[in-house]
Amino acid sequence: MQPPNLEELLKRGQDRFKGMLPGGVGWGGRGIAVLVLLAVVGWLFSGFYRVEPDEVGVEQRFGRYSETSLPGLRYHLPFPIEMVTTPKVTRVNRVDVGFRSAAERGRAVQATGRDITEESLMLTGDENIVDIDFAVFWRINDARAYLFNVQQPAPTVKAVAESVMREVVGKRRIDDVLTEGREDVQRETRESMQRVLDSYGAGIDVTQVQLQKADPPAAVIDAFRDVQAARADQERLRNEAQAYSNDVIPRARGQAEQVRLEAEGYREQVVADAQGEVSRFLAIYGEYAQARTVVRERMYLETMEQVFQGINKIVIGTGDGQGVMPFLPLTELLKRQQPAPAVNRSEGHQPEGPK
Repeated sequence: MQPPNLEELLKRGQDRFKGMLPGGVGWGGRGIAVLVLLAVVGWLFSGFYRVEPDEVGVEQRFGRYSETSLPGLRYHLPFPIEMVTTPKVTRVNRVDVGFRSAAERGRAVQATGRDITEESLMLTGDENIVDIDFAVFWRINDARAYLFNVQQPAPTVKAVAESVMREVVGKRRIDDVLTEGREDVQRETRESMQRVLDSYGAGIDVTQVQLQKADPPAAVIDAFRDVQAARADQERLRNEAQAYSNDVIPRARGQAEQVRLEAEGYREQVVADAQGEVSRFLAIYGEYAQARTVVRERMYLETMEQVFQGINKIVIGTGDGQGVMPFLPLTELLKRQQPAPAVNRSEGHQPEGPK
């Protein structure tokens, strides 16, 4: 089989092109001019473009940044003189680290996906391993920097997120990462990511870092839960012991203070009594020193009065030789003159007398 004749093919093509021109071969030159004019007009019209409300237009002239256009119908010199890129600056983008989620209509939505252990396993500050899945939400805040300063923005955001998260987790204990410190981890990661991306001039604003999962590795999660349960029991017992201590110690201190105050009161009483006795003795001794006979007789009489006050007395005289001397029984008379006890009328009977 012989190869096709190139000259013959070119000739056939020229004949077809001439047949398409208006007026046949005679109008060939004018037809070409019309086609060129139409091509130029079409090329000029190709410079019109539309910027949507969630976009900005970044124009480039011979590859160099020219200006940024706002939403609406715009025009730029046609390609290859100028070209325009319209990134969506209001859309919130999402990057998943440690797992892969589904995507719907260009926006990432969470779904049950595959776990990427190379990204999710991290080492904590107390040398434990934790499995962390998280998502980073970001948007464009400077379209010019976003297009010209970073070659691959989304992979850059992901690499920065993974690096910063490993640094933040590496400074904390595993209990802090798994429990009450999650909010602090998210906040510190977002702030650190923003500083790194700003140093790159990426034109990206990190809006949120969201922890999806923070657990021990699957191989040791059962043992870790046992340890957590034991720590919870330890904390509970410690709290109960502290509560018992807070109840017993103040009570014992109160009792000790009460005993001390009672002892001090007894001491003050004994000292006061002793000082009173001393003052009384000194007073009596002063009187005694001034009139010894009178004071001695007075003391004798007072003592005998105290001795004979509550007993029956019989006076025996020896002056007339009769032995017994009659006396007036004043005590018995006083007892007889005492009023009788009142009748208990509510019970309807009188109290019984002495038997």
